[in-house]
Amino acid sequence: MTEFNNVCSVTEMPEDEAKQSFHHKMFLEPQETKRSMKALVVKQAKKTCSCTPAKVKDYVFSFFPVLLWLPKYKVREHLLGDIMSGVIVGVLLVPQSIAYSLLAGQEPIYGLYTSFFAGIIYFIFGTSRHISVGIFGVICLMVGQVVDREIQRAGYDLEPAALSVLTDAAADVNTTILPVNRTSQKLLCDKSCYAITVGATMTFIAGVYQVAMGFFQVGFISVYLSDSLLSGFVTGASFTILTSQAKYLLGLDIPRSSGVCSLITTWVNIFRNIHKTNICDLITSFLCFLVLIPVKELNEHFKSRLKAPIPVELFVVVAATLASHFGKLRETYGSSVAGHIPTGFLPPRPPDWNLIPNVALDAIPIAIIGFAITVSLSEMFAKKHGYSVKANQEMYAIGFCNIIPSFFHCFTTSAALAKTLVKESTGCRTQMSGMVSSLVILLVLLVIAPLFYSLQKCVLAVITIVNLRGALRKFKDLPKMWHLSRVDTVIWLVTMAASALISTEIGLLVGVCFSMLCVIFRTQRPEAPLLGWVAESETYESLSAYKNLQTKPGVMVFRFEAPLYYINKECFKSILYKQTGVNPVWVKAAKKKAEKRMLREKELDSGGISMEFASEPLGFHTIVIDCCAIQFLDTAGIRTLKEVCKDYGEINVQVLLAQCNPSVRSSLIRGEFFKEGEDRLLFHSVHQAVDFALGAQRHSGTSASK
Repeated sequence: MTEFNNVCSVTEMPEDEAKQSFHHKMFLEPQETKRSMKALVVKQAKKTCSCTPAKVKDYVFSFFPVLLWLPKYKVREHLLGDIMSGVIVGVLLVPQSIAYSLLAGQEPIYGLYTSFFAGIIYFIFGTSRHISVGIFGVICLMVGQVVDREIQRAGYDLEPAALSVLTDAAADVNTTILPVNRTSQKLLCDKSCYAITVGATMTFIAGVYQVAMGFFQVGFISVYLSDSLLSGFVTGASFTILTSQAKYLLGLDIPRSSGVCSLITTWVNIFRNIHKTNICDLITSFLCFLVLIPVKELNEHFKSRLKAPIPVELFVVVAATLASHFGKLRETYGSSVAGHIPTGFLPPRPPDWNLIPNVALDAIPIAIIGFAITVSLSEMFAKKHGYSVKANQEMYAIGFCNIIPSFFHCFTTSAALAKTLVKESTGCRTQMSGMVSSLVILLVLLVIAPLFYSLQKCVLAVITIVNLRGALRKFKDLPKMWHLSRVDTVIWLVTMAASALISTEIGLLVGVCFSMLCVIFRTQRPEAPLLGWVAESETYESLSAYKNLQTKPGVMVFRFEAPLYYINKECFKSILYKQTGVNPVWVKAAKKKAEKRMLREKELDSGGISMEFASEPLGFHTIVIDCCAIQFLDTAGIRTLKEVCKDYGEINVQVLLAQCNPSVRSSLIRGEFFKEGEDRLLFHSVHQAVDFALGAQRHSGTSASK
């Protein structure tokens, strides 16, 4: 089938005018689009199911990227930088892993396990050379909220005395006892054991989701999480993190609030118990802030001069542990400490399959956030350093970083911006750096971990809060963001407020829905200016945006800067009528009214009113619609264009379409747009359409004079 664009009849024109208008004719023969669905399915099946040695090799190497880059590893060029960055990040990970364990509602040892396994697994499956995969504050917060909820459901928040009675009774009679919904078997697992069981089960499900997204290649989900939405979500979650850690700064023993408005509930509980503040913990927190914040600021201010950031967190943890141990702060002042951290590894244990129905829904936002942050960071640093990453492989990598460690008492991980920046700035060259960091953590797990017994929890809370500075500093960028895009700023504010004041999961959902509504609203009320001609060119631009533009007599050029579909079809017509100053429906109604009045008033001169009305000039004879910004049409959009052309045609105004993309042209052809009249013409440029309109008007004027 041959598609004829700008099909205009020149046989009725004089020969000279026909020659002048010949350049309007343009014939395009579209590519063959006839495709058999059966043939496509068979072709795809053959491509997918075919198994050749070369294809198997490519699949194995793509699934295990370490097999590609490790044999080509340049020891002299890369090893020193990888070791340096790996050691530094490992040193930073030790205190942060212990601190973020509290945020996830876990014992410190499980945070070290998580960081250790995440680094090794990403070393095998990851394609980014620079990102640091491990514990991330927002993910830990979301895990901790679910863990606390399940602990309450299981009855572990009962008084210790009551729990001991229940446990003894279960041991004596060997029967099933259900405080809330636990069995005697669960009673043999204490609160920390049950907490990591919940965390590991949810981590397993989140990893399965992420691997499934990679398998079905649904990475497009991340496009709904814009930069402003993610930034607002992280900032809002940072307020929740800060709030959850505030009780440790004051040494208060209050239950962790969860659910809707947990931030407000937590602060209410804090102020109700403020008189119970532990002065020792408060002073320790203040001193840690005095040390950590200035040194962190110095690290950032002189990062270009320092070969490596000062590991102030490690120094603070060591100093605070020594002070707590030799000062007997737990025994003397009742300070809350980290407690016993065992060495070595616990035997692997599968997730609790019975818990999957309880946490499956909670794992969805965790999986999406972890994947989105990991992919965005990997793509950002790959672009910066001139290499490429595979988004689907990153989904596999982060998925396996959750599935495999879930059998080894770990909780959910993702990439973390702060540690990634440190890793990059300290000379990282390849994924080998992550392996070095895991070896540093392994040393702590095997030898050093028990030495942190006396470390106060308030110190860990201070480390967590100080690391929120980057997210909270986003408020300083609001004026610049407002200047660049007010819509993005509003999305940021709404997502931040919802994540902080309602809950993290609902805040993420609110942010996604609100950002999609913003897109819809922007297409519902788009810009739609009249265009003017730039002298001595074939260019047409907005009359409202530029000066010294010219208009052609009798021709109005209109541009609609959005897709034309069911949401904005009425907006399209109303703006078109407003810009042209003529509503054809009203003109036709007024004409019919005048004709009826003429029939009633037979005493008036025949045709007086009708002729007077018909002779009223409209000021233009052609409307050219510039379709360059119309990405697509739906059935409502096609019907709207038909109505506009029909209504204007009935008052002797022709409507021409220009600069339609192939998708719009195809929609118009399928919608039988061109079958209702030869005056509906399609042009490849506005300039062609205007020239045609002027030529047609001159021809009609010449014919009338004859």
